[in-house]
Parts: sequence; C-alpha cells; structure tokens
Amino acid sequence: MHESIGFHATRAARLVERRVEDGLREFGLTRIGWCILLAVAEGGLKNPSDIAAFVGIDRTATSRALRALESEGLISRAIGQQDRRMTEVTMTAAGFDRMIEAVPVCSENMEHFNSKLTPTEQRELLRLLGKLCEGELGDA
Repeated sequence: MHESIGFHATRAARLVERRVEDGLREFGLTRIGWCILLAVAEGGLKNPSDIAAFVGIDRTATSRALRALESEGLISRAIGQQDRRMTEVTMTAAGFDRMIEAVPVCSENMEHFNSKLTPTEQRELLRLLGKLCEGELGDA
C-alpha cells in the first residue's frame, strides 16, 4: 500500500485539504464552500452544474454546499431568468467580504506546500498529476 501512487496522492491531497480547512474554519467556511465562492466570484459561474464541474465535486455535494452558503447569507439562488428550469447562483456582499477575508489563509496554504518544491518540481508535479487524470471520468 505505501508504494502505491494512489496512497501517496490521496495522502498529499488530504494534508493540503486538512490544512486549508483548519484555516478556513475561522471564517465559517469549508474548502468546498470557499471553492464555490471563487467559482461564482472569479469564474462568473451561476449554474450549479457548472460550479460542480469547476470545483470537481458531484451535483449532490454542490447542492448541499450551496444550501449551507445560502443559509449563511453568502450566496443567493433564484430561478433562471432565461430558463426557468435552471437555478442561478449569485454571491451576496457578505459572501464577497467573507471570501476576501479568507484569501490570506488559502494563499498561505498554497505557499506552504509550494515552498517544499522547486519551481521545476512544481511544474513536473502538475504535469504528472494532469497525466494521471487524463481521460478519467470527471476529468475537467
């Protein structure tokens, strides 16, 4: 097991996730909630399915996270203006403020892990992880 790519990839992902989750907790956010706020604010995404694809989670997890963010007053959901079968997600001013407040936590987390690798190693790791994901279900 300890020689498995899956074991090491999963372990590394969990370490990165756990560290950022610990920091985001101070702002009442989860990693998924933070990613959704980014998808809406920076990605301009409004459709829950597009948000799910951007974050890399399934539609059910997205719906659960959207409900939590909405109950916190960080996003709002409404029936689509163009297509009434669709839901449109928008960020509230409180959501934008919360996202901005949490930026240093996420930036520091990224810097923490990036500093363990040289720029060449970072590029190589991204290349290799991309190669592992190519052609797999859910590849975004």
